[in-house]
Amino acid sequence: MTKQRCAWCGVDPLYVAYHDTEWGVPVHDDKTLFEFLLLETFQAGLSWITILRKRENFRKAFDAFDYKKIAKYDQQKIDSLLENAGIIRNKLKVKSAVTNAQAFIKVQEEFGSFSKYIWAFVDGKPIQNELKSFEGAPANTPLSDTISKDLKKRGFKFVGSTVVYAHMQATGMVNDHVASCFRYEEIKKGLY
Repeated sequence: MTKQRCAWCGVDPLYVAYHDTEWGVPVHDDKTLFEFLLLETFQAGLSWITILRKRENFRKAFDAFDYKKIAKYDQQKIDSLLENAGIIRNKLKVKSAVTNAQAFIKVQEEFGSFSKYIWAFVDGKPIQNELKSFEGAPANTPLSDTISKDLKKRGFKFVGSTVVYAHMQATGMVNDHVASCFRYEEIKKGLY
C-alpha cells in the first residue's frame, strides 16, 4: 500500500524525500534555521523544487550556510556569487543573504539564539493545522505578518509574510501536512 502524501510533492524523488524527511519537522538549530531562511528568500517568486534542485550548489556557494562567514562577504565575493550559474543570480537576493546573516547574528546576540527568538512567536510549540487539502493552506497569516514586520524592523530583507509563512511550514513552526498525509500524525506526535 502506498503512503498518502501531500499532493504538492508529486512523484519527483527529490521532492518526495524532502516532504518525507524535512518539511514540517521542528527545527531549533540556528544553522539549519538560517539555511532555510536563505533558501526561502531566494525562492521568492520561484518554485521550491527549483531551489531544492540547486540546494547543494547553494551549500557550496554560501560556505555550507555558515552565517558568520556570509556576514563578512565583501563585494568581490558577492560578484563571484553573481557569476555562479549554479545558484539564483539575483543581485538583490545575493546582497540580502549578507544583510540577513548580519541581522541573524544581531538577533542571536539579543536573544541567545535565533531559535529562541523565532519560536517565541508560537510559544515554543508548533501550530497544528488540520488541512483537508493543501489548497486550504494559507499563503500567509496574521502571525506571519507579525513575524515579517519584526524581521524587517531588525534589518532582514526579502522576508515578506509569504516567505515567512513558507519558512514556518518548512521549519515545523506550523504543521501544514494535510490531515490524510502519513507525516501529519508523525509530526503531530513528535515522531521525526
